[in-house]
Formats: sequence, C-alpha cells, structure tokens
Amino acid sequence: MELKTKLDQAIAHIHSVKKTKPTVGVVLGSGLGDFVDKMENKTIIPYNDIPHFKKVTVKGHDGKLILGTVQGVEVAALQGRFHVYEGHDMEDVVFPIRVLAKLGIDIVVLTNAAGGVNLSYTPGDLVILTDHLNMTGKNPLVGPNDESIGPRFPDMSNTYNPELVKILKETSAELKIKTQTGVYVGVLGPTYETPAEIRMFRILGGDVVGMSTVPEVIVANHIGLKVCGISCVTNMGAGIVNQKLNHDDIKDEALKVMDNFTSLLNNSIAKFKGIK
Repeated sequence: MELKTKLDQAIAHIHSVKKTKPTVGVVLGSGLGDFVDKMENKTIIPYNDIPHFKKVTVKGHDGKLILGTVQGVEVAALQGRFHVYEGHDMEDVVFPIRVLAKLGIDIVVLTNAAGGVNLSYTPGDLVILTDHLNMTGKNPLVGPNDESIGPRFPDMSNTYNPELVKILKETSAELKIKTQTGVYVGVLGPTYETPAEIRMFRILGGDVVGMSTVPEVIVANHIGLKVCGISCVTNMGAGIVNQKLNHDDIKDEALKVMDNFTSLLNNSIAKFKGIK
C-alpha cells in the first residue's frame, strides 16, 4: 500500500475522533509519558485504533496519541514509540512522525531515556540535544524519494533547530532546572552497549546514547519540521560505574525527574509558538 494511502487512512480515523490541527508534536520516551497528565482538553486515541500504527511492546511506552493543549498551544503527543529492535521496519518506526506532520505540526520535540556517556553527567540530568551520531547502520530515507515530501539528499547542518535549543536553555535557566547540552548517539539495540562501545562513543563526541530518536529526527528534518530533543540520563553507560543495566531501573529514574521534565517542556512549548 502506498504511503499516501496509509497516511490518509490514519488521518481520517484521527479526525473522526477529533478535528484538530496541532502546531507542536511531542514524542515521549521510556518513563516520560506522565507529561500528558498536565495537558488540557485531552482526547486520547489508542495506537491500536489508528490504521497502520504498530503494537507497542516495550514497558514504559503506553501506545496512545493524546490531542490537547499545553499553555494554550495545540499539541499532539505520542505516548510511546516503535523501535527497529522490536522487529518493525524503519518505515513503521517513523510513520507516527509522518502522521503528526500530516495533522499540521511544524515543530516536534523528541524525548528519550538515555545512558550517560559524558563523564560529567549524572543520572537525572536533562540533556538538550544539539546534534546526533547515527550508529544504527540504518536510515529511514533509504529507497525511492518523494520530492513532494522532501529532497533526495536532505541537509543536516542544523537538524536540531538552534532557536528551539535556545528557548529550552533559557527556559531551564528561568525555572532553575539544571540541564546539559549534548550529542545523542543512536544505536540499534536491543542490547545495552559494551564498555568499549561507550569509550568509543565518547571519543567520537557523543554525550548520551539510546536506541531511538535518530530515525524520527531524520524523517522530521526531511519533511521540513523544526526539531528539538531532550534526553533524560537514567543511568551511566557500561563500564563507567560498576552496575548492571536494567530497563525497570531506567524507567524509575525517568519518573524521578518527571516534574522538572514536564515544567521545562510545558513552559518551552508556550514560547515555541513565536518561532517562524
């Protein structure tokens, strides 16, 4: 089935539930889904009801599209995401981003739980992303290109929009929330990284590492959306501290910083509407 047909069917279902044209999209990573509790005028649509959305299998990813407002701004939040390591095709992983773009967003905020690579980071830090390293060995734009969506060879010089990054940094300072800025390393997973890989990522300039986000960022950039990202450091990478990595512990750490995360996101979204 053609991508356009799939998108039309997904949009038709969403609009049958609620006619909406959000301006900001938010993708919520592991343990960060509680952000939606602060949204107003909410309409919740399970992924299972949306044509061509896949089933979410990872703990901490609820699998719901939430339509509502944040500080008066129309927002569409994806509570949970799909990953290639679950066995999904890359096109299925990025399909929700394409749906948000079709709904009308022009700004998307990608969030994730990540491992700390930078030795100055500590669990609980919020990292405003300024760039990424694609270490997955995959790219969601492989295959025929639709010039009506975006160029064959998209420029990635300012993939993480400098104006949005500036707003996130200024807002965190106003709220007295400690944040870092850094480079996200995207890996395929599902295994956590080895100590040698973490050392390599640090040498290459990486600050945090995770198993998502990069494919979504690439597609959002291709479409022409303005992109920013926030990582929650839930653990330090392998070999930095003497402990085994566990997904339940990572979710728990993300929940500890939920108040700061939600405040930063809410107050920043209120300022995003001024970006052209």
